[in-house]
Amino acid sequence: METIKNYRRYFLIMVDMVLVNLSYLLAYSFRFNFNIPRLELIKYSKDALIITIIYISIFTLIKLYKNLWIYASIDEFMLVIASCIAASLLSMLYGFTIGQRLPITVSVLSGVMSVLLIGGFRMSFRIIGRYSESREKAGYKKPKKVMIIGAGNAGTMIVKEMKSCSSVNYTPIAFIDDDKYKLGTFILGVKVLGNREDIVKISKDLKVDEIFIAIPSIDSKNKKQLIDICKETGCKVKLIPGIYEIIDGKVSLSKMREVNFEDLLGREQVKLDMKGIKDYITGKVVMVTGGGGSIGSELCRQIVKFKPKSLVILDNYENNEYVLQQEFRRKGVKQDIKYVIASVRDKKKLESIFSLYNPEIVFHAAAHKHVPLMEENPSEAIKNNIFGTLNLALCADKFKVKRFVMISTDKAVNPTNIMGATKRVCEMIVQSIDKKSSTQFVAVRFGNVLGSNGSVVPLFIEQIKMGGPVTVTHKDINRFFMTIPEAAQLVLQAAAFAKGGEIFVLDMDKPVKIYDLACDLIRLSGYTPNVDIDIKFIGLRPGEKLYEEILTEEEGLNETPHNKIFVGKPTFEDFDSLTKKINEFKEILEEDDREKIISKLEELVPTYTRFEVVLEELAADNCI
Repeated sequence: METIKNYRRYFLIMVDMVLVNLSYLLAYSFRFNFNIPRLELIKYSKDALIITIIYISIFTLIKLYKNLWIYASIDEFMLVIASCIAASLLSMLYGFTIGQRLPITVSVLSGVMSVLLIGGFRMSFRIIGRYSESREKAGYKKPKKVMIIGAGNAGTMIVKEMKSCSSVNYTPIAFIDDDKYKLGTFILGVKVLGNREDIVKISKDLKVDEIFIAIPSIDSKNKKQLIDICKETGCKVKLIPGIYEIIDGKVSLSKMREVNFEDLLGREQVKLDMKGIKDYITGKVVMVTGGGGSIGSELCRQIVKFKPKSLVILDNYENNEYVLQQEFRRKGVKQDIKYVIASVRDKKKLESIFSLYNPEIVFHAAAHKHVPLMEENPSEAIKNNIFGTLNLALCADKFKVKRFVMISTDKAVNPTNIMGATKRVCEMIVQSIDKKSSTQFVAVRFGNVLGSNGSVVPLFIEQIKMGGPVTVTHKDINRFFMTIPEAAQLVLQAAAFAKGGEIFVLDMDKPVKIYDLACDLIRLSGYTPNVDIDIKFIGLRPGEKLYEEILTEEEGLNETPHNKIFVGKPTFEDFDSLTKKINEFKEILEEDDREKIISKLEELVPTYTRFEVVLEELAADNCI
């Protein structure tokens, strides 16, 4: 350790010797306008050694070589100033008395220069130490190379932030833009290297780490096309959510988000007949059951936009209602909203609620919906889904509700699980009670909802963040998907077309293979499927189908005024016989006998096939 200290001391002495002489040479250069007379250089050379010794001696006496400069503060810097001033004055005194008399301006300037050079050199240890320490604390990593798609205002703002903010760990290396007039130009020092057709090649040539899509005004179709191209690069992809982000120049890196599955769907925003919806909601008392759930809460958000007289939000889970209540308060929603904690199983409670609030429109979204859980708890599915819907339907009829809209599912079509079979019974209740009631009863059927509780996409994203594996039940399994706002808006629109007894079917475009979905999400996160992140097949969960359907054969499919909403023909009309069979469940439910429950479901829903039978058929066809 002592040897290291000595080496450091000798190193500093040698550096100081150089800096002292350099300070005099700089002083001479400034004094004689960088044209130093030869005579002056000769005079200085005669005293250079003595002057150097004076400086080094003063530094030694003041113990300048014993300080740890990596921890230096203002006190140490003041010590350098004092040492240099003292050494400069002694050198001047020596020159006036014994040695060569140097110009006064040179002696003064050399003192100033010695402070700057010697003090600056020592403080550089402190600066470097601080910089290294901050980078270490911040977990410094090599800046990521970023390609920006969109050389417009948003892209420019993103690059400006990358270059101006030292804490940002990105280096912009290329712009991509389809505007041919921008090709080859430089924006903030970053070149526009090509258009969308060049993305894959440029990303590989430049070894891009991440791609930012900075086109807030882009439509869904072009966004999907760009994302599909970016999937081939193996880079992580981020984008700006929407045009509202650039109002007043509010574009920043913090606004960039990762690509989600809604972007991959590439669907245009739903166009609604606002007048048609307004006509049946504005000024009415509207009730939403299951109003705190994924679909129910979104329905409530959409409904308040149409200014109902009051909105009754009914849910048996208080936390969901509380969260929605706080959201509406935060947003300053002015409508009269009633938050009711109750279960659709409790008919007496429902009757008191209907009597108190007199709803004119009811959206029934309360249901047990998780397929595997309902396979394990069939009695709860019967109580909540079937009896809950029957209770509500009877209340709606009794209290003269104008319109009753039940949220159904594609799993009700040729069901292979208890949840789907119970929802098919719910559809039968709605269709048959409509024939004997003044209330317009309808059902709206759609598939999987992105972002809802239990949705596969958030699960995949979480698994990717954890490093995998991503779990897929079967390589060939596919599903129809909708976004939550899309589903809620189309439910409101379908209800505007209601005449009674219809099952409205929402157009969910083409089904998506879950394996392909998993691969896309992995690629867009910057990884390679089955290389960086494994995909593991875990087998069909209880009650799952390989392929979902949206219609039974006998329902057919008719168009409505909206291009994304279709209507199936009513297929069940005998409400009395249905309620009689449903009431037979009561004794079975008391026994909680799974086999009897399933047998009764098979009797009620002829298209229901037990999951065990489905597995046998798939095994026979070598599908599993």
